[in-house]
Amino acid sequence: MAGPDAELTAKLQPDVPHAARIWNYWMGGKDNFQSDRAAGDAVAEVYPEIVVMAQQSRGFLVRTVRYLAAEAGIRQFLDIGTGLPSMQNTHAVAQGIAPESRIVYVDNDPMVLVHARALLSSTTSQGVTTYVPADYHDPEKILVEAAQTLDFDKPIAVMYMGVLGYEPDLEVVRSIIGRTMGATASGSHLVFWDGTNTSPSVVAGAQRLADNGGVPYILRSPEDLASCFAGLTIVDPGLVPIPLWRPDDADAKGIDAYGAVARKP
Repeated sequence: MAGPDAELTAKLQPDVPHAARIWNYWMGGKDNFQSDRAAGDAVAEVYPEIVVMAQQSRGFLVRTVRYLAAEAGIRQFLDIGTGLPSMQNTHAVAQGIAPESRIVYVDNDPMVLVHARALLSSTTSQGVTTYVPADYHDPEKILVEAAQTLDFDKPIAVMYMGVLGYEPDLEVVRSIIGRTMGATASGSHLVFWDGTNTSPSVVAGAQRLADNGGVPYILRSPEDLASCFAGLTIVDPGLVPIPLWRPDDADAKGIDAYGAVARKP
């Protein structure tokens, strides 16, 4: 392997558990190392529902993107902290409904970027799919790079899917979201979910993750997450456990992860 992919691969740290790879393991993927599997198993010992959460997070993504493309008329998506490619990624869902959709993925993990180059290509000739190597702590860089693909004078869906829990300061989380959404046009939407401190077992699972070398994940209350939608209009059914957001399954049950979709006036 030569060129930029070789540079990215050289940055991999297989002995250090990494959030994107642990999540990939919980989802049944193969793009992970032993350190990731060990950390993932340690969490699952005290919070077995983490595997369900990983699977349900993909369902939430599919349903929200489907809503945005089919009902809200969104044709531009900025997926920040996308993680490793899996089944039914944002571009596949959006372009399956609106072939002209334009998607920008953002992540700073070298393994994610290597896979993005190989797998995140448009599913239609009319659409555009690209990626930006950047950290979500630098919204200004993300916005500049994304503007090469997206038209910020038109509505954009900004997506933070289970990633902002890695930022320990809630005020920083609000700032990241506010700075990103502040650059978007009226009619843009925010899609945001994160894990919540709504059961003792999920709190124990988060502690086990940190104890096993994973980056600490901050579980917040639903009220804290709701504050991140300030100035936006949350669409029905509001901020709810992610399996209960417009579920396809009438028997869907809640989990310790809340999310919502909100529109910028």
